[in-house]
Amino acid sequence: MHHLSIDIETRSSVDIGKAGAYKYAQSPDFEILLFAYQLDDYSVEITDLKNGEGIPIEIVEMLDDPSVIKHAYNAAFEWYCLNRAGYETPVDQWRCTMAHGLYCGYTAGLDATGKAIGLPQDKQKLTTGRALIRYFCVPCKPTKTNGGRIWNQPWHDTDKWNLFKEYCCQDVVTEHEILKRLDLFPMPEEEERLWQMDILMNAYGVRVDTELIDGALYIDQISAQRLTDEAIKLTGLDNPNSTAQLLKWLQDNGIETDNLRKETVSELLDGINPEKVQRMLEIRQQLGKTSIKKYVAMDTACGEGDRVRGLTQYYGANRTGRWAGRLVQMQNLPRNYLKTLDYARNLVKAKNYDGVKILYGNVPDTLSQLIRTAFIPSFGHKFVVADFSAIEARVIAWLAGEQWVNEVFATHGKIYEATASQMFGVPVERITKGNPEYSLRQKGKVATLALGYQGGTSALIAMGALQMGLTEEELPDIVQRWRQANPRIKGLWYAIENAALAVMETAQPQGINGLIFALEGDLVYGQSFLTVRLPSGRKLFYPKPFLKENRFEKMAVHYYTVGQQTRKWEVTSTYGGKMVENIVQAIARDCLAVTLERIAAKGLQVVFHVHDEVIIDAPMETTVEEICGLMAEPIPWAPGLVLKGAGFESMYYMKD
Repeated sequence: MHHLSIDIETRSSVDIGKAGAYKYAQSPDFEILLFAYQLDDYSVEITDLKNGEGIPIEIVEMLDDPSVIKHAYNAAFEWYCLNRAGYETPVDQWRCTMAHGLYCGYTAGLDATGKAIGLPQDKQKLTTGRALIRYFCVPCKPTKTNGGRIWNQPWHDTDKWNLFKEYCCQDVVTEHEILKRLDLFPMPEEEERLWQMDILMNAYGVRVDTELIDGALYIDQISAQRLTDEAIKLTGLDNPNSTAQLLKWLQDNGIETDNLRKETVSELLDGINPEKVQRMLEIRQQLGKTSIKKYVAMDTACGEGDRVRGLTQYYGANRTGRWAGRLVQMQNLPRNYLKTLDYARNLVKAKNYDGVKILYGNVPDTLSQLIRTAFIPSFGHKFVVADFSAIEARVIAWLAGEQWVNEVFATHGKIYEATASQMFGVPVERITKGNPEYSLRQKGKVATLALGYQGGTSALIAMGALQMGLTEEELPDIVQRWRQANPRIKGLWYAIENAALAVMETAQPQGINGLIFALEGDLVYGQSFLTVRLPSGRKLFYPKPFLKENRFEKMAVHYYTVGQQTRKWEVTSTYGGKMVENIVQAIARDCLAVTLERIAAKGLQVVFHVHDEVIIDAPMETTVEEICGLMAEPIPWAPGLVLKGAGFESMYYMKD
């Protein structure tokens, strides 16, 4: 096997940040400017395509040669762009160094990964790249000074062009050096295949209803203008959208608040307010609906065949390996509650603002509820949508050996009722609608959803316990009862924490409940990881681990990761419940991966998946039962884990 590391520099008038790489490469003015490559451990070479050089014929042949493995950082980009430019190169011959880095617990960017992995300065990415990309790869504004041109060409600044070529070559050096270090911790072939499946799914894309998108954007414009006009008339303010102006107006009208965040406005609306204040708060809430931006995102990213491509990111959730959303962010789509979705969709497609307003009242909220329905199947197909029922509750009970929970899932499956029964000593048959004991179901539900990962009363509140009608005073009792009812899950938190601490203290592997904890490292480059081998064989990686007291003055495992708030490479700590959460969500992810492969083996096309739900662009003869059957099939590496799928079919995406 030979290895060919590649980096390309390209240009297109499409904004790649907003529209995504696939639409970027579909632009008529897209072209590859530079092609840098390194074969095995030979020196880096570069082809200047913009100045008329051709990629050497032997390298072109290697692009389609199965005995040559192609590598790139974020290889999906190189693979798609080269194919668009006429260089045929199958995705199964590619490996992605970024995906490999994410698998090993590192971050996503080439520059950030180089620093996190500890590359010497001469091997790191050059910092000059951003300005050079802006100069050569993005259209420039035509002026008298630049002769009215819309592109900067190599001959307009040869020094910059030569620096750009150096930058492109250095990216290959950096990628190759990162790869050498990662290869000491191989990515399983199964994961390579999942990455390739993800790339093909993203390249296929999902069709969107352009008529609905156009109608939604048109109606939103009218709605925003009318709400703003009403707000001006109501308040007399020059700009009622200004937080500062509106705060003062509210204070002048007897409402004391120091901010107008979404949650604050909702709380104020629940109070008793003067009529005009109440209406102004309603307007503020409606004008603040940001979900309309998803229509804009879909419109911007919509490419060939009215399809949006690139909606998912393989290993986007760094700690668990779950997929993440991109562009339209499918992971946080608003839910839909409208009973008349078809009628509402037709009104919006007809750009009938008055009809939407008269029938549904709140126009922004109606548009928000219709966002899901903008995703539609290919012509002659339907969507089959299915997800795993209560998969995290099933996985944690299976992993911990919480037998009564496993039996519930193997029989009637009513986990909220069964949990309430265990917690309060009430026969499960009594917890049915019409009986006073039915109120206990709510407690069983919130406890099941919130407490599996060592959470306490704050976890119940975060899960919405107070909105469900529970009081703060009764929450500690719910926590206590749930833990007593689930002793094995409670024991799992401490067993996993102790296993991780023991590995760090002794450097000896620890096995627990089918998991293997180990300390792994290399003497050549000084990398080190705490790893957890999952039942599937995949590993979770915690980079550069060490022991230190946490903020509770308790000894804890610390490691490096990308901070959720700072987005920087920094130290964080973990504990038993958090590691259980990582492991359970990772196992759930691996169950989804098995299902994706089963669906692919049937010749069916998944167009995207969200959390534990798959959306299939299916021929009309495909049934929901068939897909749910695939989800319920036993997982070879998880004997005894009972899974169940639930789903529906539709001519557009929605929340059933």
